Amino acid sequence: ATPEIVLLAAACVIYVGGTIRRGRHLWGAAALASLVVAAIVSWSGAVPGASDRLSPLLPDKLAYFVKALAWIGGAAILLLSWNEVKDESAAEFHASLLLLIAGVSLVGAANELITLFLSLELISIPTYILLYLPRSGAREQEAAIKYFLLSVFSSALLLFGFSYLYGIAGTTNLSDFYRGLAQQNATTHPYMFKIAFVLIVAGLGFRITAVPFHFYAPDVFQGAPISMAALLAFVPKVAGFTALVRVMGYLFSDLGLNLVSHFQLSMLFWILAIITMTTGNVLALLQNNLKRILAYSSIAHGGYMLVGLAASPELAHGGSREGWFASLTGIDATFFYLVAYGAMTLGAFAVITYFQSADRPVETVDDLAGAGRSHPALALTLGLFLLSLIGIPLTAGFAGKLLLFFSAVGVNDPANPETRRLFLALAVIGALNAAIGAYYYLRILAAMFLRDPVRPLETKPHLPALATAAVCAFVTLVAGVYPDPLLHAAREATAPSTAITSPAKTADSAR
Repeated sequence: ATPEIVLLAAACVIYVGGTIRRGRHLWGAAALASLVVAAIVSWSGAVPGASDRLSPLLPDKLAYFVKALAWIGGAAILLLSWNEVKDESAAEFHASLLLLIAGVSLVGAANELITLFLSLELISIPTYILLYLPRSGAREQEAAIKYFLLSVFSSALLLFGFSYLYGIAGTTNLSDFYRGLAQQNATTHPYMFKIAFVLIVAGLGFRITAVPFHFYAPDVFQGAPISMAALLAFVPKVAGFTALVRVMGYLFSDLGLNLVSHFQLSMLFWILAIITMTTGNVLALLQNNLKRILAYSSIAHGGYMLVGLAASPELAHGGSREGWFASLTGIDATFFYLVAYGAMTLGAFAVITYFQSADRPVETVDDLAGAGRSHPALALTLGLFLLSLIGIPLTAGFAGKLLLFFSAVGVNDPANPETRRLFLALAVIGALNAAIGAYYYLRILAAMFLRDPVRPLETKPHLPALATAAVCAFVTLVAGVYPDPLLHAAREATAPSTAITSPAKTADSAR
């Protein structure tokens, strides 16, 4: 965990230094340099997988994938906030952001329940600080309090679920659950296991904004500064889906599936995926505030990612794939879409940040009217991100949705013919939701290119936000035109989590 130590040490230095000297650009540059140093230390260090499987931190390929995602996403958010943070709170802001990024990195490597929980809290606590720092009005304070109260509740559910798992298996180490389940004769406690499973999904559902754990998102997004809305749209999803893959991975083993069948596991995610993407898209149709639209969009896209998780348990045992689908799993598609969603969403927030003016903030769809005439390059860039969020071909959003829906269509369990129809229906519902979502994205495009401006749209120079938008646009286009490298990276990262086997099977295969 040397890179995380670099980030934690830098955060402490910035916290202390902030009491001596103010300056948002000074501490912003220090935080950005810390991320670069952490990345260099990480990639010049240990080989993925070179660690004891009983270690609380497992530096496998998934850990390195999540680290890269956390650091790049964190750098983007830091650049978005470059001119947004006040001098008097700059040190606290950047130090808290470094702590949050370190927490996401640790979630990616966590191999033990206590370590995983503390890593998630290392994300939550700095987020409370980041939301409360502006304190510019009642709306910002309301956003911070709502997020705090609901986050504490979700953490309690998650910890309760972890306590059940410990009571069943007698260990908190994820890699050692097989032995613990066997020794504790866990098959005599199937209901405890199912309760633990539901509590964990509920606790992590808050972080991925899955329905019905999504209520905080619209109000918190609207009340938060733009950089914090961007953070809430992306970073908790990275942590939440990674934690789900880490914890639920052992459920794909023979012992776990004696307690929760792969069909039950799939059906829970199947239901969550449908209600999450449908609720997010339908409620977004009623919004005019840009942050609220992107909040409900975040909920809907979380539902799309759950399609991949729904398909994965079914494939782990009993399911099969035919033809081209044989090389694709749902978790591969989920992590591919997670990267694509990050590029699309952070890019959209970056363009909106550039449109901001101190005296006339851009808050509603009407505020963007006529942007295509006054600022054609920026409007086209925002249009690219919106088209990708819709899922237009040759964009990352299209490639991601295609992979997710194909992962569902490709499921085929010969022992249960109903399974194929259910997952085909899931893919169709997902496609219909994408069509519904197109309406509110096209409203924004129509306002920019087809309407006269309600008022002159002024911008202020913001080179960091412009650079962020340019990089995100590049990723969105490249991942859409040539998705193979990113898909290969996602497949390599998630292979240990999608193909977990018991120690006995590992020993047999070694012979």
